[in-house]
Amino acid sequence: MAQQLEPGLRRVLAPNPSPMTYRGTNTYLLGTSDIAVIDPGPDSPAHLEAILNALQPGQRISHIIVTHTHLDHSPLARPLAQRCGAPVLAFGDAQAGRSQIMQNLAERGLMGGGEGVDTAFRPDQRLADGACITGADWELSVIHTPGHIGNHISLGWGTACFTADHVMGWASSLVSPPDGDLTDFMASCARLQTHDWRVFYPGHGAAVTDPAKRLDWLISHRTAREAALLEALSHGPADAATLAKAIYTDTPPALLGAATRNVLAHLVDLTGKSVVRPDTELHATATFRLR
Repeated sequence: MAQQLEPGLRRVLAPNPSPMTYRGTNTYLLGTSDIAVIDPGPDSPAHLEAILNALQPGQRISHIIVTHTHLDHSPLARPLAQRCGAPVLAFGDAQAGRSQIMQNLAERGLMGGGEGVDTAFRPDQRLADGACITGADWELSVIHTPGHIGNHISLGWGTACFTADHVMGWASSLVSPPDGDLTDFMASCARLQTHDWRVFYPGHGAAVTDPAKRLDWLISHRTAREAALLEALSHGPADAATLAKAIYTDTPPALLGAATRNVLAHLVDLTGKSVVRPDTELHATATFRLR
């Protein structure tokens, strides 16, 4: 069932709750006649029917917009397009928007990664940063916000912003190289800070009603993680997995793998800043030390 969030905006929750997706993926229905479906979600026949059943008399799906190519956001786009005839819009495929360093690491197979990536995804229309998407009674501005993954976009709707997995209220984002890039993530946070947002509508969880405060928290959280990592390295060289166990002391064992990927993202970022260095080549299981 679609939940009304404010005039012209409803949400349909996908049936895919998990430790990484919280209560499930938020699929947003924007508009009152021409409907933009933002993040159709996972490959779920039940969710497909729920989206279509949420349409009211006189409404049609005119746009299907995918914020990024993770398996909990993009796979249903093509089945939905086949049912309603609307085009699929996104920044690009799974490799679009990668920084050069991450592209190099990916091509050489040095980072692992690839968790939950929809490698088969192809949009009908590519969205450039700054593009404007319009319907009968709505307008969205495309903001390229790489970090969680290179092709991640946020969508400005007046003073509201659909932030997908870049900013959420219940957790910080996973940043797993080479798809995720912490240097880009922090720059994207800073970019969102330049706007006076009223509300964020994230990919999972409830609306973020104090966007400026949440962005401040995200930046300070990452800064604190970096400080803890550097403190741990001051006691001697270590790899990402060892550092994750030392830093993420309150994290359940089942999530330590994700924590290790976040630590690796910090280590790649700090290597780029010449703060740390790997003992050998930069790769996922390398041992790092302070410079």
